[in-house]
Amino acid sequence: MTALDDLDRGLLHALHLDARAPFTEIADVLGTSTQTVTRRYQRLVRDAGLRVTGLPDAAGTRQQQWIVRLTATPGPAHDIAHALARRADTAWVRLTSGGTEIVAIVRSEPGAGNSLLLRDVPRTSSVTSVSAHYMLHTYLGGPTAWRGHVDALSLAQQQELARPTGSGEPVDLGDADRALLAALAQDGRVGYAALAAVTGWSASTVARRIEHLRTRGALFFDVEVDDSRLGVTASALLWMSVPPAQLDVVAAELAGHAELAVVAATTGRTNLLANALCADTEALHRYLTTRLALPAITHLETTPILRTLKAVAPAGAASVRAGRGRPAR
Repeated sequence: MTALDDLDRGLLHALHLDARAPFTEIADVLGTSTQTVTRRYQRLVRDAGLRVTGLPDAAGTRQQQWIVRLTATPGPAHDIAHALARRADTAWVRLTSGGTEIVAIVRSEPGAGNSLLLRDVPRTSSVTSVSAHYMLHTYLGGPTAWRGHVDALSLAQQQELARPTGSGEPVDLGDADRALLAALAQDGRVGYAALAAVTGWSASTVARRIEHLRTRGALFFDVEVDDSRLGVTASALLWMSVPPAQLDVVAAELAGHAELAVVAATTGRTNLLANALCADTEALHRYLTTRLALPAITHLETTPILRTLKAVAPAGAASVRAGRGRPAR
């Protein structure tokens, strides 16, 4: 397995800053040719699992997000996890705790209710427990990038690609918006002409609508890549309890830790969830016993992630257009 070099990391960092930036613009920032950036992008897609996806921000679109934990016997747990991964309303479907627990994010529209728990979880003796935790606030994750990806560009380079933070004003979505988001979830860099075909809008209208959704904070872009290509071989979910009066302070501090990709306040027996990504188990141990050992954290449950069956993008989705890797126009 070939390790990522500085140019690969620079490209990943650039995509985190503006996932739809034309390759000509990214090439100028990286000091190389458009052809080189295009080839590197295509290679990362092929060999490192690179995928750019456009996603609705929960706050900007009034979506609800739940963390669902299911415990099952090992064989059925694997089958249930794959079934959840095929659902359109799930993300980050993972097998944890020796393969007997499934953890997934479930998204629902306002007023839709938690249909997954009420109707769609298999009612078999193999499912021994189910719990749901509402995501109250995200301190790190979603539109923010894991720092393991964003350590390659200088401040000046970052400023050339940086976009303003979304205003956070909620947006009401129509049917064409939902078709647009579905297409971007398959390929965040799909061209405007292809998006016009699925929405019924003109290419110029699509471009304006994407910009509007991004400006309002209703749409963000995620960059997926195989963690092992970034030197990560140990990952875990951290379920923590913190006194409510200290929750904001602790969560804000954790959001600055390079080892964490997600920090979120939740409901349930624990009220703070984080996702740790470390080079190996020894590095994870050092993190847990040093930087994470804060007096305000009164309880910590660590569940190793054995396998991610689905990240944020639809499982097995094909690109809207043939020939991935061409710059968005």
